[in-house]
Parts: sequence; C-alpha cells; structure tokens
Amino acid sequence: MTELFSPKELLRCADCPIRKRAVCAYCEPAELADLDAIKSYKTFAAGETMVWSGDVVSHFSSIVSGVATLSQTLDDGRRQMVGLLLPSDFIGRPGRGQITFDVEAKTEVTVCRFECRPFEVLLGKIPHLRERLLDMTMDDLDAAREWMLVLGRKTAREKIASFLAIVARRVLSVEGAMPERDLEFDVMLTREAMADYLGLTLETVSRQMNALKKDGVIVLEKKRAIKVPVFSRLVAETGDDTGFSF
Repeated sequence: MTELFSPKELLRCADCPIRKRAVCAYCEPAELADLDAIKSYKTFAAGETMVWSGDVVSHFSSIVSGVATLSQTLDDGRRQMVGLLLPSDFIGRPGRGQITFDVEAKTEVTVCRFECRPFEVLLGKIPHLRERLLDMTMDDLDAAREWMLVLGRKTAREKIASFLAIVARRVLSVEGAMPERDLEFDVMLTREAMADYLGLTLETVSRQMNALKKDGVIVLEKKRAIKVPVFSRLVAETGDDTGFSF
C-alpha cells in the first residue's frame, strides 16, 4: 500500500522516498546539500487547490506523497482534468512566471518545494539538475502522446487497464524494475475522478472495474485498494501491442 510521509520525517534529501525519481535524482551529495539549503515542505489537504491557473508561481515543487490533478476551466465553466501528478512529479516551469492549470490535491499531498529564483540559480550551476529536468520534461511529452492514444482510440476496458497500469508502475516500480506478481496499491482517486480523467461515465468505470475483477485481472480490496495478481495480464488488457511504455 502507498504510504503518506510527514514533512517532519523528510529532513535530508538522501533519505527522501522519491530521491531516485525526483528532479534531484542525478545529483551528487554536494549538489544535494545545495538543494537541502533552499528546500521546504508543505502539506495540502485533500480537495485543496494548490495552485490556481494564472497564479504567479513563487515555488517549484516535487510531489513527495499523495496525488494531485491538473485541470483547466473553459470560458463557459466546463472543467476538464488534463493530467495526474504522482510522487516525484514536478510542478512549475523554470523561466515561466505563471502556471496555466489548476493544481488540486485529490488526497493529502506533501510537496518538497524550492523558491523559484534560488532554484533557477542552481539550475545554472548544477548540470545534473538541468539534465534531470530535461529528461523529466521529455518523459512528460512521451506520456502525453501515449495518453492521446488512450483517450482517442482505446475501449473503455483498455482505458481502465491503462490507467491502473500507469498508477501501479509509478507507485511500485523501483529503479525501472516492476514486480510481476501480487501487486497492491491504492488508486487514490474516486471513481468519479477516474471517469472525468478517462472521458467515461461513472457507470462505465464501475462496470469495467467489476468486469476486470470478475475475470481475475484485478482484486478490489477495501475502499480504493487494488491488488493485481499478475501484472503482465493487466498490461495485456491495455491493448498496447508494443509493450507498456508509460
């Protein structure tokens, strides 16, 4: 199961649970010390808006625990979820003063944050930091292209399977390796939020989740907990012929 971490526990970068995946992943000990000197932690309650679209950004942040969403509201009031932020994801763009999406905590979210100007100064001094940020940006671009396929061409069952596989891999993978059997994790989103993100109705999400359960692909544990007996079987349900690349 996914654990939440108290900011008081996260005093040193070397001990951080997202250390090997976050923006600081490539940094050497001396470089981590520079980041340690400018960082702070903040926790947001479930349902709290972390950043509003159009806000002038004062901090860049890495999600340490919990899940947040990126949403955009149209002029007529319609609102669309356009992305998920999971542990190690980075919020903000160096060199850009404003953010273009609302960021909302869907569970309790703890972030490691850096004031914008000191962080941008370190970007100029630490090549490992720039390299990792570029790699993360390219990964986000790849994921966005893959997600266009999920939303545009996949069936409802394939969408649900793809979503579950994405969350499982992001939450449970260690240094790129993914356990194959008896995976357990918390989806963290309500079925209503899943429906919004996947462009489905609530009834369709519930029906497809139950169908995957009936077929033995997943086991629905208490509340939002999921168990996957065989990960490759879940991946096979995504409809992705070339292998799962999220």
